[in-house]
Amino acid sequence: MVAARIIVPMIRLFVGLGNPGSEYEATRHNAGFWWLDALADKLGARLQPERSYQALAARVNRADGPVWLLEPMTFMNRSGFSVAALARFFKIEPAQILVVHDELDLLPGQAKLKFGGSAAGHNGLKDIHGQLGTQDFWRLRLGIGHPGVKAEVVNYVLKRPSPDHREAIAKAIEQSLSASEPLLAGDMDKALALIHAQPPRPKPPRRLPPPPPPPAAPEGEAP
Repeated sequence: MVAARIIVPMIRLFVGLGNPGSEYEATRHNAGFWWLDALADKLGARLQPERSYQALAARVNRADGPVWLLEPMTFMNRSGFSVAALARFFKIEPAQILVVHDELDLLPGQAKLKFGGSAAGHNGLKDIHGQLGTQDFWRLRLGIGHPGVKAEVVNYVLKRPSPDHREAIAKAIEQSLSASEPLLAGDMDKALALIHAQPPRPKPPRRLPPPPPPPAAPEGEAP
């Protein structure tokens, strides 16, 4: 008997996590906002204030149905309200939601796509889980690195990354955005391959042949 093929729905709601306000705009905790802004540019969408969801939101109409982009304006630990309110109104299943957020356990420049799992201490994910009543939604984790000491985490995520780290995060955002079409189509295997692809290793330098030995001195002459 052939097993039934599991149909994975397309992503209908992209959520970027961060904190509102210019003072937080360039901080590590807003990496999810950076990604969603880049996706909006790619899709030609404009995020607008939506009081009903306490968020910035945009609707993108596609041949296969509408897609929503969302940035909660409730601060990180209340992100779930915006996500659940929009998802319930438009009847979007949790498995059709992708939440993009900063990740302490990955180095800057790394990005990982996963489905479900615990919040691992991330307050935005905790609140989304609580409001949706399930952990079964997609997450795109953007690495920001770890300060090395747990007590420093709050200060670390609310500070700007170094220029090198900011550049590495930008490259991870660019690479993961290449998976936007597979994500929209529900081709999660292809999306995983694109997001997790490692840059090609540089070729080792070509080994030159050793130089020929010097000619022998004629007999009777000092070398």
